[in-house]
Amino acid sequence: MIELFSLVPNSFYASFLISIAVGIIGSLIVINKNSFIAGSIAHGSFGGIGLAFYLSSPILLTTSIFAIFLALLLSYITLKYPNRSDAVIGAIWAIGMSIGIIFAHLTPEYNGGLISYLFGSILTISNEDISMMLGVDVMLVCFILVFYHQILLVSYDREFAQVRGLNVAFLHTLFLVLVSLSIVMSVRAIGIILVIALFTIPPFIAERFTNSLKSMMIVSSVLSLVLVVGGIMVSFYYDLPPSASIILLSAAAFFLSFLRKDS
Repeated sequence: MIELFSLVPNSFYASFLISIAVGIIGSLIVINKNSFIAGSIAHGSFGGIGLAFYLSSPILLTTSIFAIFLALLLSYITLKYPNRSDAVIGAIWAIGMSIGIIFAHLTPEYNGGLISYLFGSILTISNEDISMMLGVDVMLVCFILVFYHQILLVSYDREFAQVRGLNVAFLHTLFLVLVSLSIVMSVRAIGIILVIALFTIPPFIAERFTNSLKSMMIVSSVLSLVLVVGGIMVSFYYDLPPSASIILLSAAAFFLSFLRKDS
């Protein structure tokens, strides 16, 4: 493992930083049952990647702006039309992907590197990616430190939170914006197609063995780190795709958690 770290140190730094995001945002996605919304942001953000390639603009910046726009749009829809939001969420999912495909097709001398954002490659993480991950993690930690009790109340009893005078719309919107940034920071490593699995499987497992949101976040962060590092090692030593290795290892842990719990 020491040899592997010396060859691809950024992969291990990324594993740690992504695990923090999985612990915080992934736990909130799971307890609020927002996996479909998060999936829509993840897949829809491909439109931002395609646009960045077409305009030859900074990929992380362009994709972040595009993903934040999707988050704001989804926040408005889910708050304004909660009973009809599922259809619109699905449409945004497909529209974002379609925009990305169109711009990729229109890009002169199309660069196949766009495919790496679909499937990810944590072994090729750059210093720029690490910097963004660190910045987003700082925002996530500040968010949870400042709003932990409000988020806890909104997550488990939204109507009571509104009665107590909490600005539920603001918290919901801020949460989705942070979801979008967490996804963008992770797509280069894990890929758009698989990123939601990483953000939901470790928190789901952690939820089964914890009895508080705080402990769920900590356990899911640690579990995510173990699974990502384990997936990197499997990928490196057996010459397999890293993202798929990480998710399959996570899936194995997911099913084992049921066996362990029921035994």
